[in-house]
Amino acid sequence: MPDATHTVIQTPDGLYCPAGAFHIDPWRPVERAVITHGHSDHARPGHATYLCSPTTAPILRLRCGSDINIQTLPFGKTLELGGATVSLHPAGHILGSAQVRIEVTGHVTVITGDYKTTPAGEDHDPTSEPFELVRCDRLITECTFGLPIYRWPKRQTIIDEVHEFWRTNQADGRTTVLFAYALGKAQRLLGFLDDSIGPILLHGSVNNLLAPYEAAGIPLARAQYATKELAKEHKGRALVIAPPSTDGSSWLRRFAPTGSAFVSGWMLVRGSRRRRSVDRGFALSDHVDWPELLRVIDESGATHISATHGATDIVARYLSETRPLKADEIETRFASTAEEAEEASA
Repeated sequence: MPDATHTVIQTPDGLYCPAGAFHIDPWRPVERAVITHGHSDHARPGHATYLCSPTTAPILRLRCGSDINIQTLPFGKTLELGGATVSLHPAGHILGSAQVRIEVTGHVTVITGDYKTTPAGEDHDPTSEPFELVRCDRLITECTFGLPIYRWPKRQTIIDEVHEFWRTNQADGRTTVLFAYALGKAQRLLGFLDDSIGPILLHGSVNNLLAPYEAAGIPLARAQYATKELAKEHKGRALVIAPPSTDGSSWLRRFAPTGSAFVSGWMLVRGSRRRRSVDRGFALSDHVDWPELLRVIDESGATHISATHGATDIVARYLSETRPLKADEIETRFASTAEEAEEASA
C-alpha cells in the first residue's frame, strides 16, 4: 500500500498525482492540470483541462485564453479523480489562490502553492480568501522567503509609510510611482490605500486585472486607467501603480518628476532596494515569512515536509535538525527571486 510519499511525485512536467492522473501547476502542457492560482509561473497556457477555484477561473481566462476548458471546484468541496479525492482550500496569497488537498488510500498530501496567513493581531486582507490550515500527512510547502531574516512588519505600518511617502512627494511636486506586480500585489495595495489623499492611476496591465476582483465584490480604492490626459492633469499629485517592467520606460516618463518605490517582500533587504534604484522600498508581501512558515508546518501535523521554490535546502536542513519529521526538497520552476517574479507576474 503506497504512503503519502507516493501520492504526489515529481515528473519532467511538474508535480503529478498518479492515482488521479493529474498534475498540479505543471510547467508543460498536460491533459489535466489542477491550478493553485493565477500567477503565470503556476498557471500556464496549453493544458487540455484546468481545475481551479471559482474565483481563479476568470483570472485564468484573462491570462491563458478565454476559450480554455475550465472546471471549478468550490473551496472545501471534494472531487473524485480516479483513485484520488481532491479538495481546494484558501491559501490567502491572491484572489482565488488555493491549497490542494489530495487523499489516496487514507494518506493525505497538501500542496500549498503560494500562501499567506494572517499574523496574530492583524485583520485579514480582503483581496484574497482567508488562509485555511489543512492537516495532512505530507506538506509540500513553498518557502520563497524561507530564511530567518524574513519577518514582515505590521501591514498597517507599511501602509502608513506609503501614505506618508505619497504626501511628501505631493509637497515636493512629484508624482508617486509604486512598482508592484500587476496581479495580486497591485490589488492588495488598492485594498488599503486611502484614495482621499489624491488620485490613483493604473498602468494598463494592472487595470485589466481589476475585473475579477470587482466581480467578486472586493472593495478597492478608487482608481483610473492612467491615460496621457490624466497623467498630465494629476502630475505631482497622483499615485501611480505600475508593474516593475515599466521602470525606465517612455510610458513612465510622462509622469516626471517622480518619487518611486518598489513594493515587495524582497525590499526587507536593503541590498534589494539599491539594485532597484528606487527612492523607497516597502516590504508588503503576499507570501509567508519565516515565523508563519514554521507555524503552518507545525500546526499541519505533517510528518513529511517537502520544501519547494525558495530556500529549500535551508528549510529542509533546519527542519531535519529541529523537528522529529522527514524533510526534503522538490525542485520546481516556480518563481523564487525578485527578477523571476517580475517576469512571471508583470
